Amino acid sequence: MRNSDRLPPRELPKRRSGRHRNPLSFDNWFGTPALVMAVPGTAEQARDADGGSIGARMADLVRAYRPEVTIRFGHTEGDEQTLAEALTGLDEGEDRPLAGVVVPLVTAPHEAASAAISAAVADSGANVRVTEGLGPHPMLAEVLHLRLAEAGFVRADRMRLISVVARDTTMADGVVVGAVGGEGAVGAAGVSAVLLAARLGLTVLPADLDSAESVEQTVAQLRQGGCQRPVIAPSALGPELPRAELEALAERVGARLGTPLGADSLLGKIAALRYAEILNSLGVEQPPTVDELPAPVGSRHRPES
Repeated sequence: MRNSDRLPPRELPKRRSGRHRNPLSFDNWFGTPALVMAVPGTAEQARDADGGSIGARMADLVRAYRPEVTIRFGHTEGDEQTLAEALTGLDEGEDRPLAGVVVPLVTAPHEAASAAISAAVADSGANVRVTEGLGPHPMLAEVLHLRLAEAGFVRADRMRLISVVARDTTMADGVVVGAVGGEGAVGAAGVSAVLLAARLGLTVLPADLDSAESVEQTVAQLRQGGCQRPVIAPSALGPELPRAELEALAERVGARLGTPLGADSLLGKIAALRYAEILNSLGVEQPPTVDELPAPVGSRHRPES
């Protein structure tokens, strides 16, 4: 007969392993180092169309995935809200191997941003690790799709059948995924271009937005394939290139211009994944011992009196 004056035994959660493990999870016994986002450009450049700070909005979005983590952000250039300030005063408790994890808010390898981050970390002397950027990642293609759909350039839903005929003259029949940051960035944009082409059923090619010649050649290649309404989709959050320069470049090559990615919940999820990857890698290197694990609680585990 069950004793009604006692609570039922608590079932301890089982940690899933292997391919179905939650990618956002990490070994909590390590503590929670701060998550520091490195925003490219200056604070003035890193503002969206509404005048809000991209770094602040990204911090709010990442906090939804990592509410227990201290989240900071700093800019790689300028004198306002700098990355050096964000790296100052990080808590280095004995229960954590790192004071923080720096996540660059770039969608591809970015030479200038990487150099600025390395210099800021070296000058601060903080015990931090720097992750990869937000791309290449499959979710970037989804964010690019969303921005193009918001501007009315493509269908909002995914194409089920290949179709090279646009519904009207406002719809794009070819897309240029614009990369910023150098040769490595163009390679990463190529991954996003392939995934975006699969989503849209259109021809999608990568190009280097730092090079007008590269964009001209890519648009010419699209036109040779029958494209009449090309659109440039910047694969960047926004601060990397001034909007005026992008508009002048689009006008020069005869293409319409999409909006930068800006702050987005999917980008926040990628940033949280990059943070978790660092913590999980540390957990694999130093698994906790039995004595370090917390004692189970519940009536079934109460010590005998």
